[in-house]
Amino acid sequence: MVFESSGIQRGADGVARYTGLEPNVVRGFAATAAAHPDRIAVVELDGGTATYRDLWEGAERVAGGLHAAGVGPGDRVAIGLPNGLAWMLAFWGAQLAGAVVVPLNTRLAPAEREFVLADSGAVVVLDSADLPDGDPVEPADPARGDLAALFYTSGTTGRPKGAMLTQECFVSAAENVQRCRELDPALSNVSLISVPLFHVTGCCSQMVTQVLMGGTTVLMPKFSPAAFLAAVAEHRVTLLTSVPTIYELVLRHPDLASTDVSSVRALSYGGAPMAPELVHRLRRAFPGARLGNGFGLSETSALATFLPDAWADEHADSVGFPAPVVDVRLDRPDPVSGIGELLVRGQNVAVGYWGMPEATSEAFRDGWLHTGDLATIDDEGLVHIVDRAKDMINRGGENVYSVEVENALAEHPDVLEVAVVGVPDDVMGEKVGAVVLVRGPLDLAEFAAFARHRLADYKVPQFVRLLDGPLPRNAGGKVVKGPLRTAEGWTPVPRG
Repeated sequence: MVFESSGIQRGADGVARYTGLEPNVVRGFAATAAAHPDRIAVVELDGGTATYRDLWEGAERVAGGLHAAGVGPGDRVAIGLPNGLAWMLAFWGAQLAGAVVVPLNTRLAPAEREFVLADSGAVVVLDSADLPDGDPVEPADPARGDLAALFYTSGTTGRPKGAMLTQECFVSAAENVQRCRELDPALSNVSLISVPLFHVTGCCSQMVTQVLMGGTTVLMPKFSPAAFLAAVAEHRVTLLTSVPTIYELVLRHPDLASTDVSSVRALSYGGAPMAPELVHRLRRAFPGARLGNGFGLSETSALATFLPDAWADEHADSVGFPAPVVDVRLDRPDPVSGIGELLVRGQNVAVGYWGMPEATSEAFRDGWLHTGDLATIDDEGLVHIVDRAKDMINRGGENVYSVEVENALAEHPDVLEVAVVGVPDDVMGEKVGAVVLVRGPLDLAEFAAFARHRLADYKVPQFVRLLDGPLPRNAGGKVVKGPLRTAEGWTPVPRG
């Protein structure tokens, strides 16, 4: 174990758990607000600021408004807001009301959004800065195992799945981040959030962690490299967590050379493959920062493994060691290559998928989460991801499942066959490409408009390759995507 392991006990079920944590995020938030009422809790770029007193009292008003609207413990409350103070007030107000938060990806197509709302049974959708407002009520005090949030992930079968995160998931995820990143709550901790709050990285690893340890959260409503660098300098940001694509854009920006980044003490990355060369460039650009590579899923409340600074250069291709209350192992590793499916268990792992008992029993077996990722674990305990979940494309940190896109494109009247694969890209890592067999000439602008009507913008193919004959298939009839990924001849699709 390379991380601090004090205060951890292993139960009869084999799961390691922190023993001294608050049972829920409401108590943690209340403790911070009581201890640091005048400390700045939130800074919204080009917006307002709020102290912890402001944040607590605002969340109380939202909870009171939800209560007056009939929202009770266990009811689902969806949040469809962009990054900002309103998003945080909505989240914490729902928690104080005892509700289950359903973060909505703001880039979802209307049909995708409606599915999530219907599937979750959300009774309220908070998608306006005009939040519910009412007299404060007694804050909820949920049990450790009570449901706290549903984070919907794109399903490999085309149906999104709501990962069920409990209060215990949230508080243990925050403790994992503090220990893995060596964060000291007694110091000034200012975190710049450049990724969406509707993802577990932004919500669990950053926002909730900051609130529970009394740090300051600086929110970017919309990313731009210039605004990112300006925020680091102006607000003396100490903590950075983002995806490789964002760091690549920041490193390429001309303002970097003249920006004071000396305040940054910890810089972590994840959500997509990280080139060793990019790690070395980050080391040079942020010389005072500890680097670290994090790996996780919605189902693990973000962080499952972490590569500390001491290993960041020599083992840049690794996602590190298991977090303190996380165990990992390989299912049926190949005797020659050592590659097997990565399994994870821990206090921070979701308890299943909302309303999907079959998918739950398939992915959560014998106390272990079957991630679908192929990995190796070396003699030092370092985890190496060698392939991603089946048919998944990682577009700048956004997961795009090819089956979901294929199902949408197959509805086009001129499409006979379609396969979706990742197209390598220097900035995004991968972009979405569609290999299509059509009935006749294909109008690419119309094809793109057809896709945008059915898919979130980041899932819409940016490249198309037209086939002269059927897709390659194996003896079992399944499409063989290897040759499709390596072939050339992509045609850019009009973005519209």
